[in-house]
Amino acid sequence: MYNKLILYFFSGTGNAKTASHWIAEKVKSRGIPAEVIRIEKNTPVPGVRFGENTLVGFCFPTHGFNTPPIVIDFIRRFPKSEGTKVFLLNTRAGMKIYKLFTPGMSGTALWWPAIMLGVKGYNCIGFQPLDLPSNWISVHPGLRKKVVDSIFNRCWKITDRFTQKLLEGKRVYQGFWGLPVDILISPVSVLYYLFGRFALSKTYFASYKCNNCDKCIKDCPVQAIIHVDKRPYWTYKCESCMHCMNYCPERAIETGHAFIFLLWWLAFTLVPVLIINLLGQYNIIPPDIIKSGYIYIYYAVQFGVGMWIIFGGYRLMHFLMRFKWINYLITWTSLTRFRFWRRYKAPRKFLRIN
Repeated sequence: MYNKLILYFFSGTGNAKTASHWIAEKVKSRGIPAEVIRIEKNTPVPGVRFGENTLVGFCFPTHGFNTPPIVIDFIRRFPKSEGTKVFLLNTRAGMKIYKLFTPGMSGTALWWPAIMLGVKGYNCIGFQPLDLPSNWISVHPGLRKKVVDSIFNRCWKITDRFTQKLLEGKRVYQGFWGLPVDILISPVSVLYYLFGRFALSKTYFASYKCNNCDKCIKDCPVQAIIHVDKRPYWTYKCESCMHCMNYCPERAIETGHAFIFLLWWLAFTLVPVLIINLLGQYNIIPPDIIKSGYIYIYYAVQFGVGMWIIFGGYRLMHFLMRFKWINYLITWTSLTRFRFWRRYKAPRKFLRIN
């Protein structure tokens, strides 16, 4: 049915990259040319429309129950093409409890790009979530090697079956099975864009182990890390893809757990409550209005003031990190600095590139 596959992928720690090359390998084994293209900050979009016999695919991780913004922007700039068949594969935070493989959740990760591509005239024939290992080591240590290998072996089989069905001309809508849950958590995915993407980028820092090799800056796929005060600094563009933390050769990139807990408590609990009390005390907002609409006023103040505290507090922390004793203090109150807090990257033995 197809004379060519063009597959675009975005990947932080290698999960989506590995799945992309699994698909390309399967397609090539059928004698069909396959081109795999990485989506980065300056990746150009195709300048011409695709032919009817070209199969187009997108593979990407799930960030906060969303499609990564860099992928959304790439699809937004993608050319229109009437009837060209396209498929979407999103990798999710897969885990394993004893012998039970537990799935991640997609949220809006599959649906926004599907809608955008549908409006552009593409015929979406495949929606496949793939529960490769969770890489969010700010929250949990990287999974053990044995668990990672078993998850990869399982997902390779799933990807192989998915690709085989596409090549046979079948439609594969595996993503629909999780639609009820995706709908339930869709408000969380929206909140992630308003809060998570900006606040989470302010949880990373380079510890005293950093030797300014600049690997994190050079390798960041969205160019979110810059030099400030001669140290790596994470801007709001960070998408928490976890590439920098997992690939730092010095294990110098950490999550400031104790500092972030204190800062978020100030930003989203203590300060909003104090501000609302002062507004009522000085009758800037009538007490009866505060009483009847407290929760809405609280959230408005929390978002409006809290984000500025997050940005200001992070900038202050970055400035103070130049003092060695503060750098040591913040580093030693981080969970990620413990040796048992494993880093994660997709095993290269599963990445077979022809």
